[in-house]
Amino acid sequence: MEDLAKLEQEFQARIDRGEIIEPKDWMPERYRKQLIRMISQHAHSEVVGMLPEGNWISRAPSLRRKKVLLAKVQDEAGHGLYLYCAAETLGISRDEMIDLLHQGKAKYSSIFNYPSLTWADMGTIGWFVDGAAIVNQTMLAKGSYGPYARAMIRICKEESFHKKQGYEIVANMAKGTPAQRKMVQDAVNRWWWPSLMMFGPPDNNSPNSAELLKWKVKKNTNDELRQRFVNMTVKQAQAVKLTLPDPDLKYNEETGNWDYGQIDWDEFWNVVKGNGPMNRERMEAHRKAHDDGAWVREAARAYHAKKSGRNAA
Repeated sequence: MEDLAKLEQEFQARIDRGEIIEPKDWMPERYRKQLIRMISQHAHSEVVGMLPEGNWISRAPSLRRKKVLLAKVQDEAGHGLYLYCAAETLGISRDEMIDLLHQGKAKYSSIFNYPSLTWADMGTIGWFVDGAAIVNQTMLAKGSYGPYARAMIRICKEESFHKKQGYEIVANMAKGTPAQRKMVQDAVNRWWWPSLMMFGPPDNNSPNSAELLKWKVKKNTNDELRQRFVNMTVKQAQAVKLTLPDPDLKYNEETGNWDYGQIDWDEFWNVVKGNGPMNRERMEAHRKAHDDGAWVREAARAYHAKKSGRNAA
């Protein structure tokens, strides 16, 4: 026990000095488990996040929009790959992570359990959801675990493209016909509050934040990141003359922040528990895609085994 306490003390000293932890370094088991939970959830979110947008690839209003949306969905598949690889450095396999997701023991971001009803949703998801992701992930890129932090660097660059793509759609629709403007305002109204929930529960009710902050996996609290997102997005909404659906939204001269209304945390926890508008459909689609792709994984394993045997000979 004394040896373990000493190792934990030395580990925390490394964290406090700002050192980066690598896969072969000693780490507390709890640190490893927290990272697996967090990184696998992030990876699942990238993959499940392809579904609401993939729904619109065949219905994009122009060839240019179709190409851009295809590129974005492809990027998200790549993000999932980077993150699964990062999690695997912690001693868990991709099959294990996906099994935990299918069993309901692992989660993905609650935001992807809402439907994408119109083309305006493609713009609003890019603006809000990817914008929130950038706020969160630029912080994660400075975190203490090397493979996760390094994965974030490329992901953040691509998320910036996704946000620009979304905001361009929103801006064009906002200056379009009355019907287009009504459509995009409706999308903003539906996605605003779920986007604020993306940052996780409030700091006084966040079960994992204290440990993640202590180990510098995260550098900011959920509420700090949420406030940063609100401050940034209010100005962007004003620029395209769209209204954020919060009557309590107002600028606070003392703090320099935009105060916002009460988030419906009952809705958040209900969605997290699997009772959101699209929870069942998302998981069914994920399971089907996984089952349909079994032959590809089997062929890849067979090819790898054959190639390895040939090289050994």
